[in-house]
Amino acid sequence: MTRVVVEISMSLDGYVTGPNVGIGNGLGDGGMALHDWVFHGNADDQVVLDAGFENTGAVVQGRNLFDIIDAPGGWSDELGYGAKPTGEVNPPVFVVTHSAPDSPRLGDRFHYVTDGVQSAVEQARAVANGKDVVVMGGGQICHQVLAAGLADVLRLHVATVVLGDGTRLFPAEPSEAVRLELAESVSTPTAQHLTYNIVKEK
Repeated sequence: MTRVVVEISMSLDGYVTGPNVGIGNGLGDGGMALHDWVFHGNADDQVVLDAGFENTGAVVQGRNLFDIIDAPGGWSDELGYGAKPTGEVNPPVFVVTHSAPDSPRLGDRFHYVTDGVQSAVEQARAVANGKDVVVMGGGQICHQVLAAGLADVLRLHVATVVLGDGTRLFPAEPSEAVRLELAESVSTPTAQHLTYNIVKEK
């Protein structure tokens, strides 16, 4: 059964990027530390990473993130979410945007959704083939999916860093409450991998 999984790396103080995010600086100043568990983690981190990719049937992301990964030096067939340089088909990506880009560098794996995040989630569900729909960022899209009650699971990779500034996952202003039940916790030297089931109101 397809689940909608909001999954993102986060600092101890709640930031999913550092400050000054932009083309060529996609995670902001100091933000690469959020992904130390991906690039410099141990075997337990790798198990978490591999399981996430294996269970992903489709991806939802925002336009700001897409513009960064579509820029020169961004994603390729060998680099990017779930990319495997051995011929496997990578999951389709649904980009929430006000308008489709004129001439994207990335290929037809990417689909542009101009009628909102709910539509993007529904389109991703339709092609996920029973696997998870992973909402991977940026922080605004992740929070929109949570606040709209569209998510089934929240998976946080809490890195061992305090960034002090950047892009928040949870906004400073009041927003919708989300009730959680801890489903899994994996502790490594580089991150706390926390998986929560989202409690739906009956």
